Amino acid sequence: MNQKTTILLADDHKLLRAGLKLLLQRYTELDVIGETADGEETLAFFNQKQPDLLILDLSMPKMDGLECMKEIKSRYPKTKVIVLTMHEDETYIKEAMKSGASAYVHKSAADTDLYKAITTVRNGGFYLSQKESDILLHSLINAENQTMDENEPYTLLSPRERDVLRLIVRGYSLSETAAKLS
Repeated sequence: MNQKTTILLADDHKLLRAGLKLLLQRYTELDVIGETADGEETLAFFNQKQPDLLILDLSMPKMDGLECMKEIKSRYPKTKVIVLTMHEDETYIKEAMKSGASAYVHKSAADTDLYKAITTVRNGGFYLSQKESDILLHSLINAENQTMDENEPYTLLSPRERDVLRLIVRGYSLSETAAKLS
């Protein structure tokens, strides 16, 4: 990919935007063409310039990042979005990715992680840092275990409840079951 990728930085912290802009200016293939401080400003910018890539915070005034991203992706589906946020909860990660993010990077990540995310997204891929990958993997494993338990309700019963169930299945009445189990 030889042409420059145009970028919009959307975060309500001016100092962070300024730092990101300085960081990204090192890379000749990237061109930061704008900065916005809230969701409404971000949408207005998109209606005028349609950058290739949006680096977006989730916690912004007037319109949060998720709502803003959904609106942008519905209007400009080819736009790539990298979420750069302080949120590391699996709910945020899942919601961001379902809403159209191509990458999710925590604000505590190294500058090289952000550049890796940009490069991956520019090449059509998806990016999660190791920390976010671990969070989602644990969530997936836990969800699979819960599904297995739901499919086998017997595993949810206590040992005593299993004894009661066995006797009822064998045809004992409730009073007989109670007498047998004391």
